[in-house]
Amino acid sequence: MLTLIHAPQSRSSSILWLLEEIGAPYEKRIVNIRRADGSGAFDPNNPHPHKKVPALLHNGECVTESGAIALYLSDLFPEAQLGPKTGAPNRGVFLSWLAYRSGVLEPAMMERRLGQQHVYGAMGWAAPDEAESLLNQHLADNAYFLGEQFSAVDVMLGGAINFMLMFKMMTETAVFRDYCARITARPAFQRMMQLDAK
Repeated sequence: MLTLIHAPQSRSSSILWLLEEIGAPYEKRIVNIRRADGSGAFDPNNPHPHKKVPALLHNGECVTESGAIALYLSDLFPEAQLGPKTGAPNRGVFLSWLAYRSGVLEPAMMERRLGQQHVYGAMGWAAPDEAESLLNQHLADNAYFLGEQFSAVDVMLGGAINFMLMFKMMTETAVFRDYCARITARPAFQRMMQLDAK
């Protein structure tokens, strides 16, 4: 059995959405987490080493970090066709975009939100405008991050774009608006929203 360590309306919502896309049985364990507004607290029942979410329990292992969990689940359930198998075409592209959310997009948008000056060459991520430009250019030419094929990248990176647009952390464009409308119209996204509201 898969167990998602989850806090509603947090980063783990993306993994909840991914599990709904996969359609395999899972259970979720709700934990308390520290929130940006100062509410919440460390939860001793949370197996995540930093008491954050998401974490995934499976076969005695605890998998943490959103991108790692997305890759783990995509590989565990190849029949869901949410990512190319090892050695298949687009595997490198898939892995690169999976890493983009935590490695580039989130740091860049937090830099903007905190009003920090990007130092070219010193930061491990792109400047906010540069990241937005790349994503807009790619999605202007592709229905999804892997072209015509919806994948776990659209859950992870696309879900982050949708969230950041809602909270005005990114600049809304027609390309982003159309893309987010496509991915949020999916039945699994709608189920996740209902489950996450409980």
